[in-house]
Order: sequence, then structure tokens, then C-alpha cells
Amino acid sequence: MKISKLLFLTTAHRYDDDRIFYHQAKALKEQGYEVKISSLSSEFQGTINGIEIESYNVLEKSIQDKKRILEKVCNDYQPDVIICSEPLAVIAAKNIRKKKKASIIYDITEWYPSMRMVERFSFPFNIIHAVKFFLIQLYAGFISTHYIFGEETKKFPLAYFFPFKKSVIIPYYPDHVYIHKNIKSLESGKITLCYTGQFSEEKGIGNFFAAADSLRKKVPGLTISILLIGSSRKEKDEKYFSELIKKYRFENIRIEKPASFETFTEAYADADICFDLRTLNYENHHCLPIKIFYYAASGKTVIYTDLKATRQHVDVSKFGFLVDPENSERISELILNYINNPELYSEHARNARKEYETKYNWNMIRDTFLNFIKKSIP
Repeated sequence: MKISKLLFLTTAHRYDDDRIFYHQAKALKEQGYEVKISSLSSEFQGTINGIEIESYNVLEKSIQDKKRILEKVCNDYQPDVIICSEPLAVIAAKNIRKKKKASIIYDITEWYPSMRMVERFSFPFNIIHAVKFFLIQLYAGFISTHYIFGEETKKFPLAYFFPFKKSVIIPYYPDHVYIHKNIKSLESGKITLCYTGQFSEEKGIGNFFAAADSLRKKVPGLTISILLIGSSRKEKDEKYFSELIKKYRFENIRIEKPASFETFTEAYADADICFDLRTLNYENHHCLPIKIFYYAASGKTVIYTDLKATRQHVDVSKFGFLVDPENSERISELILNYINNPELYSEHARNARKEYETKYNWNMIRDTFLNFIKKSIP
């Protein structure tokens, strides 16, 4: 019996991306398929857990060079199904689609075009490039045979322009094998506030610091520990973060480097409350911050920006609060409410884990994903 060959193509994601490698590729390999991942953002060639990796760190190369690399991977591997994460990957897979009638599945997990793609252009060129990128997205949607949407809010525009193409929603739910559960009770007079991810203004590190500062002004005798896990990716973000550190001068602050995927939930085990206070804008409203599922799985309460995508996909009221990220006074009041009502905190912490176990875990959607892939094989 012929074993179907499945190929993941991605430009922006690493070969060991949590969704691609640890969930989708792993599940397909366990199902008996031959699986390969090719990325253009990290360097590695070899095999990991039976999954072949051909990955190159070539993001700085031209679009044509990157396209040629992906086309060569397709021609050499001769896959039956190509799962692509970006428009360029879809376009590079077009020829193998013609030659072999392979299926092209576009796994749409990013808002496209993103603001960072056009931020370097001044008006009106930013508008012109936004339109260009939008048309590229439509072209990738036209080439694709199937769609996987990471969330409901990312169905626009492709599901509306190509409504007859088969699609499925596969959220970013975590597998329990990667979760370190640590449901805490609040200690009197102490609180540990946690922020993970990119240290940038857009991602909300400034809003997080402002809320923590507001809390210490309200309760001067409270011991506030700040746990930061992540880094700044751009020079301007590094400067912004350094200025925040100097401005607020928190006494108990711990800054850790980004954790590996396997150890991520262990890295914030000491946290009492986990935050995501990214700015309110059109793009963020359509992008679900996926770490909320990991926080819930760990048994952590959360305070998150009140985004459309979050409201639509997660009932945060069971284990935290949605807020205006710039209203530091309101956010500090919510933290103080937990401190003054430890029973509410414990209820929310238990609820977080329960919500993960009953609604937001990978085992609940794994078969949906596998069946979709199986039906897509020519």
C-alpha cells in the first residue's frame, strides 16, 4: 500500500514551530504518513522523531531565491499534499500541483497583510503596498485547493472570495504532553505578575508595566514580583524596553530568555496572573493570542486585551478578565480584587484548567485535522 507523502512549507515559521512540528506534523507521522517540513527561517537538515527536516535560514534573500528553494524542495520530495503557511509557499507549490495533481492546503494562521509588512512605507506607498499584498493573498487563495483557518476571524477574505473550497477551523489548542500544570493559591501580601513574548510597545509590555506600577501605588506594602520571559526583536523595541526598565525601576523583577516550546509552561510556573495587553488595532482584533490556551492549561488566571478574536473564541470570564489595555487603573483594580478575594482567584485558577480539559485541548480537534488531511489526499 502506497504511503502518502505530506510536506509542510513555511517561510516565516521555524521548522520546530509548535503548531507545525509539535502538533500537526507529529499527528500525521503517528498516523503513518511520510512527513517533511521545509522552512526558510531556521537552519537544520536531518530527521527529528521520524519527521524529515530541510530548513534554511534565508529570509534575507530575494523573493525569487526563496521561491526557487521551495520549488526545489517540492520537486525533490514529490509530495501528495503540501500544507503551506504563507502566500509565497503556496505560490512555490503551484508547479508540483500541475505536474502531480497534489493538493495545496493553505493553513492561514497570520493576518495578511500584517501591519509590520507596510509600516516601513510612508503614505501613500503604504496603501499601495497593502493593496499589492492583499492581491497576493487572493492569488494564493486561488491556487490553493483547501483551507485551514486558525480561527474564525481569519476567514476573511478567502472564505468569502472562494466559498466553495473545502475548509476547516483548527485552533491552536495545546497537547497535554507539553503542559506543566501548576494551580496556585495566592500568598498573603505577595503577587507574581507575568508577561511572556516580545518586549515591544505593540505587544503591550508598556501597558503591563503601567498596570503593575498602578498596583504598587495602590498597595505600597504589597510585594510585587515581575516575571518577564522573552526578548526584543528590533532595535527600536530594545530601546523602548530599556526606557521602561529605567522609568519604573521595579525591585523584584526577573527577566528570562525565551523558553523552548517544551519548557514554556514550566518557565512561568511561579506566575499568579499572566497578561497579554497588546494594543487595540484592526489587525490585533482579528488575531487570537494563542498563549491564552497554554496559560489556561497550566491553571493560570489571565488579564487580556479585549479583542474581538478573543471574545469570539474563548470565554475568558471563567478564568480572568478582558480589559482596555491602556486603562492601568482598571487593570490594577482587577488584580487587587483577586488579592482581596483569594477565593475568586482560586476559583478562576481551577476553572482555567477545567476549561482547557473540556474545551481547549489538542485531543479534541486532532481527529478533525487528520480527517481533513486524509480527505484532501488526491
